[in-house]
Amino acid sequence: MGDFSSFAREAREALGKKLCAAFLTNGYKSAVYAPFAADAAKLALDMIPEGASVGIPGTVTVRQLGLVEKLEAKKCAVYQHWDPNLAAGDRAGRLKEENSADWFVTSSNAITYDGKMVNIDGTGNRVAAMSWGTGSVLYVVSVNKAMPDLAGALARARDISTPANALRIGSQTPCTKIGHCVDCKSPDRMCRAVLILERPTFGRDTHVIIVGEDLGY
Repeated sequence: MGDFSSFAREAREALGKKLCAAFLTNGYKSAVYAPFAADAAKLALDMIPEGASVGIPGTVTVRQLGLVEKLEAKKCAVYQHWDPNLAAGDRAGRLKEENSADWFVTSSNAITYDGKMVNIDGTGNRVAAMSWGTGSVLYVVSVNKAMPDLAGALARARDISTPANALRIGSQTPCTKIGHCVDCKSPDRMCRAVLILERPTFGRDTHVIIVGEDLGY
């Protein structure tokens, strides 16, 4: 009966290419499909020139691709507030460096079939750079984050992405105990700034890589 996994890959590729077409229609500079994480990493490295400065926020996807180390090997200046060697007093400055870099490389909590992006932040640094900045933007997003419509994308960001991210940073929000959003009043609440990108914003080149493998939250 053949390789069952090949049918799943074929279906994901069909969805991935549909998503790329939607992002291109919406005005993104480029949108390409990568079947595997390694393909996505190569596409990103080919896109970002040697020696460029690169800001990387709290994105699990980008780190799963090994892009921090690969970009540093390419002599890029990588700014990330996740740096374990970063002193607490230097975090604010590092966040500004991330957002003002030549390239801002991130993922998205959820995307829609018609090419919208939905993201939720607690601090707001990531959604700020997504909506405004001086450099180019690259989104690397796996097809498992694609939802049919905006309501589904918002639900995914709240019920799937946020509980996992809250657990990652040691938050004590209710969603870490039950696995989904309850619109909490917790002081640790991470759902504070919600950004819906209907189109890429003016004044910068914005690119998308859609990946066939599951990545991130």
